[in-house]
Amino acid sequence: MIKTLIGQFGHPRGVAGRVVGWVMAHRSSNRRRNLWVADRLGVRPTDRILEVGFGPGVAIAELARRIGDEGHVHGVDHSEVMLRQASRRNAAAIRAGRVTLTRAAVDELPSALSGPFDVILAVNSLGHWPAPAERLGELGGRLVPGGRLAIVSQPRCPGATARTPVKAAREIQDLLEGAGLIHERTETLDLDPPVVCVLARRPAAGVG
Repeated sequence: MIKTLIGQFGHPRGVAGRVVGWVMAHRSSNRRRNLWVADRLGVRPTDRILEVGFGPGVAIAELARRIGDEGHVHGVDHSEVMLRQASRRNAAAIRAGRVTLTRAAVDELPSALSGPFDVILAVNSLGHWPAPAERLGELGGRLVPGGRLAIVSQPRCPGATARTPVKAAREIQDLLEGAGLIHERTETLDLDPPVVCVLARRPAAGVG
């Protein structure tokens, strides 16, 4: 039962998936985490943004609020349940042409999401990706030179402690650097368990 429930957080579906989506959208720590992440990104009004694994669309809504009419927020998620929930939550921004949500897996991103993007983020989804090192390399290639990639982790696995995110951050940093990205900084939000946001950027043109 526990394993089934944990699996729903990785790929919500059916009635249980709808419940999981509601939890992700309304749990106070999740909402704090998403608002905090948006602050870390330093989004500009003209930015083109992609969130991989948008879940119920809480971060999408906050990012859409921060951009101007020339910016755009794209989101991709492999769950039909999350697509429906996030679409309802962001209906006004979608109608206004500021948000586009797509159902697709991270290893099968459609050509419409080839970018280039100024910002790409993923919140608690990296652990569910097939071949994450390859995926990060592909996402890095969709950034503009100097574009930012943020990978966020709040480990909720059984037995997680305050040190679990620290270890996760080191592993994420290694993956990002292995994908040819430049690590900028790692920030921590003091929740239970703590949240880490590992920020990296694509090298500027002509810079190795």
